Amino acid sequence: MPRAGLSREAVVRLALEVVDDGGAAGFAGLTLAQVAGRAGVATPSLYKHVGSLAELRREVSLQATTELTAAGSRATVGRSGPDAVRALAHAWRGYALQHPGRYAATQVAPDPDDPAEAAHRQVAAQGVEVAAAALRAFDLPDDRLVDAVRAARSAVHGFVALELGGGFRLPQGVDASFDVLLDMLVAGITALSVHETP
Repeated sequence: MPRAGLSREAVVRLALEVVDDGGAAGFAGLTLAQVAGRAGVATPSLYKHVGSLAELRREVSLQATTELTAAGSRATVGRSGPDAVRALAHAWRGYALQHPGRYAATQVAPDPDDPAEAAHRQVAAQGVEVAAAALRAFDLPDDRLVDAVRAARSAVHGFVALELGGGFRLPQGVDASFDVLLDMLVAGITALSVHETP
């Protein structure tokens, strides 16, 4: 019998805790045994609620992506242009610093051909739309919007990955450097928005 109160939702919640406690490597190192230990049950008891480790990892990634998308959406409401880009970037970084393990789970793109990942694909698409909406005021050509979204994500993720990994040890303030990165990112997006005349 499963432990009283243990459910699929509870197992996912415990897995999210395990992932966060493990830091940036928490998602990659997630095991059913860790979750079972936190739940106080034997590992086979989890199979009453999740079919496999892959399924549990998928649920963790879905939940984390949902949270990150919501954070970005809240941060950019009522903002546009450079202000929206900066707010979105700060929301992404803030989520990563608060939940490094969950943030790592958001970096796993859903399989476009797996029916089991339909919900994850939908949430991931919403996340892209939040980023695209933040960039719309730049009046980017359609073929440049995806480039700009990818550039913004890459810039913030690279900075955050170095920060979480202890890569910034110089005495200068990291927050100030992040603001410089955002200035450079906004300048780059602005340059993309310049339409060439024939």
